[in-house]
Amino acid sequence: MAYDAEQTRRRIFDAAAAEFAEHGLAGARVDRIATAAKANKQAIYLYYGGKEKLFAAVLRAKLEEVRVSVSIDPDAVAESVGQIFDWYREHPELIRLLLWEALEMCDGPAESERERRDGFREKVRHLTDEGVAPHLPERARVRAAQDLLFTLMGLIAWNFAVPRMCRLVLDEETDQAAFARRRETVIEVARALAAAPDVFGAASGAT
Repeated sequence: MAYDAEQTRRRIFDAAAAEFAEHGLAGARVDRIATAAKANKQAIYLYYGGKEKLFAAVLRAKLEEVRVSVSIDPDAVAESVGQIFDWYREHPELIRLLLWEALEMCDGPAESERERRDGFREKVRHLTDEGVAPHLPERARVRAAQDLLFTLMGLIAWNFAVPRMCRLVLDEETDQAAFARRRETVIEVARALAAAPDVFGAASGAT
């Protein structure tokens, strides 16, 4: 059978995503990734240049995946938030990767920080172009949209960052029951936030 380089890269990527989500950057082992991917360690270094660059590539790809899969529609914020909640529930590895990044790579800027910052700026432009806080001056509108975006991200992501705490606080027997409750609550809170742009206008320093 002919060697398929792209298939090998894909297997390495998938194995690395699982390994990093489980063990973080420091705890991940290249030999375990190679074994799971049915590849040799040299292929990992050849295709990705080492463990740190492989971690960065996995995180970048996962962030791009959520970016193209779901977005916040300014005219249907609550519905968009529900879709994003469902995406994170189906892909819990992204939250774990972001938490590992925060724990292990907080001393310096991430390799793809500029690219990620540009991506968030694009989302903010979309929100402002579609009429978020239209009564505010331009700078205040941008700040209000940034605050709205990050607030919604936190409202969604924290559920999956600490699922056990979610279940305990809500006094539910299973994660599934807790997530079902949280989904409805998150949607309603998002709807209320979208209907009250002055909250973010005040935070932006607008007068």
